[in-house]
Amino acid sequence: MARKTSSKARDQLRDDNMAIAEKLREYGDLLDEQGEDSFRSRAYRRASNVVAALNTPVATIVAEGGREALEALPAVGEAIAGAIIQMVASGRWVQLERLRGELTPEVLFRTTPGIGPRLAGVLADDGTLETLEDLEHAIHFGNLALKGIGPRRKQMIASALAERLGRRSAPRLWKKSSQPPIALLLEVDRAYRDKAASGALRLIAPRRLNPTHEAWLPVMHMELGGWHFTVLFSNSRRAHELGKTKDWVVIYHQRDGEPEGRTVVMTSTHGRMVGKRVVRPDPAHQTPSPVEPNTSG
Repeated sequence: MARKTSSKARDQLRDDNMAIAEKLREYGDLLDEQGEDSFRSRAYRRASNVVAALNTPVATIVAEGGREALEALPAVGEAIAGAIIQMVASGRWVQLERLRGELTPEVLFRTTPGIGPRLAGVLADDGTLETLEDLEHAIHFGNLALKGIGPRRKQMIASALAERLGRRSAPRLWKKSSQPPIALLLEVDRAYRDKAASGALRLIAPRRLNPTHEAWLPVMHMELGGWHFTVLFSNSRRAHELGKTKDWVVIYHQRDGEPEGRTVVMTSTHGRMVGKRVVRPDPAHQTPSPVEPNTSG
């Protein structure tokens, strides 16, 4: 009987590895379908093959060696290790859900001990928090000042996140993403809005704040200046409330070997910059620091 149980457990662990491998492959396929023309889609498929061939459960690798052990695997760098950690921790992967149009941060946040439905909704409505790493960063850098989250509750949530995200030591608590040059971000913003206006981009139907299930959200992938970009109009509650869903452009950016960052470009509505496109760093992804707006339109 014990042998049968052990065999069943091994089969389940292999199924878990295969589920992660399938999601990595799907992500690579979606990059291709949505116009990504680079090695990045192939990198995710290579990582999918590595995970599928593992004899050790990915969850065990994370539990015993943390993120560093994942990054030591062939074809698994910083970004893909982060993706695998997300899937092990919560069964979800924000970047994949983003490309599917299924991103629902409130559902993800509810998987964390100490966060109930009401708080999860408040965090998601903030518009700057999408991932567990966003939440971890906000807690540790003091960007999360909400009623109902006292020091003790913050510590409980922080401890749960550190364990789920495979943190092995304090120095690796948060690796800051780099910020592309403002001129480059404005170039990407301009290209996205031009292509969206001409109907050249694939449209996805976001699940969140889209009761009619309309495919309205253009998605663009671009590689420029050594950066990988994924670009969409904002689908945050605040963007909908202010009628800015065709103005606020969310740019996800990443360089090889670094975590993903996020920047918002929008049209200024006041001051000397009124009518100009300005760059705003996303507080969920970066330690707060001023970024001067650019005058390019």
